Amino acid sequence: MANMSANCNFVGLKIPVQILRENDDFIAYTPAFDISTSGKSYEEAKKRFSELVEIFLEETTEAGTLETALEELGWKCVQKKWMPPVVVAQEMQEIKMPA
Repeated sequence: MANMSANCNFVGLKIPVQILRENDDFIAYTPAFDISTSGKSYEEAKKRFSELVEIFLEETTEAGTLETALEELGWKCVQKKWMPPVVVAQEMQEIKMPA
């Protein structure tokens, strides 16, 4: 398969990030890379998340697996720019426990 997205970049890209509170910790998660990290404060979780994204991109680039990882996560190269899958909804759904 030809490497058609080798010239794709992340210029101006924004990704969805969810910040959850779990007891005294804050969890930062993105479905765009399927990665998460935590911090003792909201600000720390955001800072650590930015660092984690940088590490993810650096390591997959160095390993030569960035393009494959992105494609497996549903990313597309559109007009030479990587685009993450679009989140169309986030909602609460009722679940039922089996009897």
